Amino acid sequence: MSAKNFLEEIIEADLKSGKYQRIVTRFPPEPNGYLHIGHAKSIHLNFGLADKYGGITNLRFDDTNPTTEETEYVESIKRDIRWLGYEWENEFYASDYFEKLYEFAERLIRKGLAYVDHSSSEEIAAMKGTPTTPGMESPYRNRTVEENLELFRKMRAGVFPEGACVLRAKIDMASPNMHMRDPVMYRIKYESHHRTGNTWCIYPMYDFAHGQCDSLEGITHSICTMEFEVHRPLYEWFIEKLEIFPSRQYEFARLNLSYTVLSKRKLLQLVQEGHVSGWDDPRMPTLAGLRRRGYTPEAIREFCERIGVARRDNLVDVGLLEFCIREDLNRRALRRMVVLSPLKLILTNYPEGQVEWLPVENNPEDPAAGTREIPFSRELFIEQEDFMEEPPKGFLRLAPGRTVRLKSAYVIRCDDVVKDDRGNIIAIKASYFPETRSGSDSTVKVKSTLHWVSAAHAVPVRVMLYDRLFKVENPAASEEPLGSLINPNSLLVVERAMAEPDLRTASLGVHYQFLRKGYFVLDPSSTPDLPVFNRTVTLKDHWAAKTSEH
Repeated sequence: MSAKNFLEEIIEADLKSGKYQRIVTRFPPEPNGYLHIGHAKSIHLNFGLADKYGGITNLRFDDTNPTTEETEYVESIKRDIRWLGYEWENEFYASDYFEKLYEFAERLIRKGLAYVDHSSSEEIAAMKGTPTTPGMESPYRNRTVEENLELFRKMRAGVFPEGACVLRAKIDMASPNMHMRDPVMYRIKYESHHRTGNTWCIYPMYDFAHGQCDSLEGITHSICTMEFEVHRPLYEWFIEKLEIFPSRQYEFARLNLSYTVLSKRKLLQLVQEGHVSGWDDPRMPTLAGLRRRGYTPEAIREFCERIGVARRDNLVDVGLLEFCIREDLNRRALRRMVVLSPLKLILTNYPEGQVEWLPVENNPEDPAAGTREIPFSRELFIEQEDFMEEPPKGFLRLAPGRTVRLKSAYVIRCDDVVKDDRGNIIAIKASYFPETRSGSDSTVKVKSTLHWVSAAHAVPVRVMLYDRLFKVENPAASEEPLGSLINPNSLLVVERAMAEPDLRTASLGVHYQFLRKGYFVLDPSSTPDLPVFNRTVTLKDHWAAKTSEH
């Protein structure tokens, strides 16, 4: 039984028993970075479960650490969630509850369940012991309620310097669960908060804020990743001792994706060390990066649906994500012809100055996409790789004396080769057969069809050939420096490819299949004089072939 089925069964049992009248979930990002594909899995789960059972999902920013949080990240997170196709019921921030959380802390002090500790962070860590040996009680653990209240209020008032003291819960220093050994609830930070400014100089720890924020919002099912399973006893302890609404926490396995890192720390490292151009670099697994690369919300949601939800960590093949986007784009992408490495093709028997406009389908998978007309003339561009002067066995494309079909045009035959003084091939001379125009009754058989562009009408474009950022399957588990694991071919730039004229007016957000080359999308950096296209994914999974060779 998968974890998702397990969650569905829990929710269905809760609704049937009348425990809850309505399901309320939440997505609680920390605004200290951009969302990535792993967050998409959590978003899909939380919003999906609430939607399935007629409930709601809140968006709550866990903004309890002013040192790392920025408004830029808040806005990017909201933009990414909406782009994925989801809308939250309420928008909350942990900082909305700072006053209430402070009151909860004082309530625990009055109950004798929290105390102010002046030990240093190193001393507190040493006193906690190890997983196999019990901890030692702090010398400040048995302060009176009155003394703790006075000290805690002084912490709030800014009397103490940063690091001078903390507020800790009084639980059990001998607990086998390290998180139950008098965890820190509040620390002093003289940092300006992105929403509250300098109002506060003490900030709650995540473990204290998490469950209480859930409770204040009436969250019925607080769904977390598996690393929070050991935090659940503490989550429940705070709720029980405060006697507040009993939100419940459930865990699922986080997404681990091959050839990818999903640690915010490592993603930030990639940005700071210049391995990528920024959080939205199309090689990044951030939603901003995937969107810029041409991934669609539909493909990402389909990917999340296919991988399901488990309770055990496993490494998901990034090839599945690429499969989902190929399937989606095959249905929607407009077909266009672009020559990445142009080689001049001269049709010696085609009338000089003549131009024909030939009809070409926009997408053979979608008849409703209609057709367009492209110009055909005496001089064309084909791919350099589509011609070989001395072809090996099995090469089916153009060679001296050989015939091929030009896509949606004519059959041609290579007659001669033009070379420069150094022996480099600079042009091909060929003949075309007028009776073989596409759509005619010609019975001429050929073994290959090539894409092409009319030289006189070609539009110069820059093409960014993106590929997987890492060359090793599991970079997250490697002990090598992150930079040494980068795939040197993760970005190849074609400065001057030649495109059919329709792409001069390409639009942002429109997906294209460059025939035989892959799926592409216009990059926001494009200008009217130089369109820039990002490769979303190749037509076939060439990594699978590499893997099978090894």
